[in-house]
Amino acid sequence: LPLPSPLPGPRGDIVNTFGGQPATLSLGAGELSPAVEERLLGLAEGAHATFDLPSGVAFGERNPDMVQWLARKELDSMGDPQERYDVGEVIHLPTPEGQFAAVVQALREDGALKLDFNHPLAGQPVTFEVEIIGVL
Repeated sequence: LPLPSPLPGPRGDIVNTFGGQPATLSLGAGELSPAVEERLLGLAEGAHATFDLPSGVAFGERNPDMVQWLARKELDSMGDPQERYDVGEVIHLPTPEGQFAAVVQALREDGALKLDFNHPLAGQPVTFEVEIIGVL
C-alpha cells in the first residue's frame, strides 16, 4: 500500500512510499485514524484513490492543553542528562505503553522544554493518495 516521507516532498508529502517499499497496514489495529480507515475499507486490490479530509478530521483538532512545559529534571529522569534539544526537534518520551512523541517549541534558561504533544498534522486538512497493491 503506497502511502503519501518524513521529509516534505515535492507535493508537501509527509509520508510517501510511492516508488519505494510499500507500507503494510492492518485496518482496525489503530495504525491509522478512524477517518482514514473508513475511506480505505472496501477498496479492492489495484484500486487507486485520492481523498481529502477537512481540517481536524484525520488527526484531530489542535488541543492547546497538549502544549506543556516539562522540567529538565523530568527529562533527565527519562533519558540522557547530557542530551541537548533544539526548537523544532521531535523527541520521544517513554510511557507505560511505549513512547510518545512531542515537538520542542521553546527552551528556557533553566533547561525546561515547551513541548507540543499534538500530532503535527492536527487541525490541518490532509490529502491521502493510496494504491492498493494487495489485500491479505
